[in-house]
Amino acid sequence: MKTPVYYSRIIAGTMTWGQGGKRFSSAEMAGLIRACLDMGITTFDHADIYGGYTTETEFGKAFSQSGVQRDSIQLISKCGIQYISEARPVRVKHYEYGADYILHSATASLRNLKTDYLDLLLLHRPSPLMDPEEVAAAFAALKDSGKVKSFGVSNFTPSQIRLIESAVPVEAHQFECSLTADKALWDGTLDDCITSRRLAMSWSPLGAYFRDSDARTERIRECIGPLTEKYGASESQMLLAWLLRHPAGIHPVVGTTLPERLRESCEALSVELELEDWFSMLEASQGHKVP
Repeated sequence: MKTPVYYSRIIAGTMTWGQGGKRFSSAEMAGLIRACLDMGITTFDHADIYGGYTTETEFGKAFSQSGVQRDSIQLISKCGIQYISEARPVRVKHYEYGADYILHSATASLRNLKTDYLDLLLLHRPSPLMDPEEVAAAFAALKDSGKVKSFGVSNFTPSQIRLIESAVPVEAHQFECSLTADKALWDGTLDDCITSRRLAMSWSPLGAYFRDSDARTERIRECIGPLTEKYGASESQMLLAWLLRHPAGIHPVVGTTLPERLRESCEALSVELELEDWFSMLEASQGHKVP
């Protein structure tokens, strides 16, 4: 890997911890941070935009109250989205990746999270106006100052990553990937992570399975039923095991805030899917045999 492999295999996504989600108090967040560490989840995924640009601040307060040492956890954040909200008086949603803005956003995240450094900073979504030299200048300044250890992108195409890498290495990529959203298997995203030795992270790793009720999820449910008995695993564990089987070494970013569900996610690490079972799940999702 271009990045040191010290992130927990299951990553806690914080998007719903604060405003617009569970609205946890500082004490509740601090308890959830400690609970994550107790089950082996040490990496926490943020973005400046979460909670209308408020969740990082709320997490920072909770972290300072938790008694957890900074070197016991890894903090990931993202920047670049300018979204219309009370915190951002902009006229239209857009993306900003000028060097000054990246530096400003990263510094704000450090202040809000009450930390001296980020383990990983990601460009949140690609912009058609990205200038790789501007990105490289910001990344160099942040690394030289010790404010950010590693850099990456989120939701980029392989060609967009090559654009950024014309000026600066991209060490990690976070993208949507699940049994019901498998585009990354076919569009070169996961191939790129392997060949370029990039840290691969998937958001929404359970996909639409528990959200939608349609022909696709019904096929998957019929397929998974016997497999849950075979492997002694839950449905969500089977969905995670399917991702974890991929040779890219995908790190699922799990969005649940329930400790029992987080523990269940960690236990999925011990489920080792057999090859044909992996393909049977893929076939059920797609509704046809692989070509």
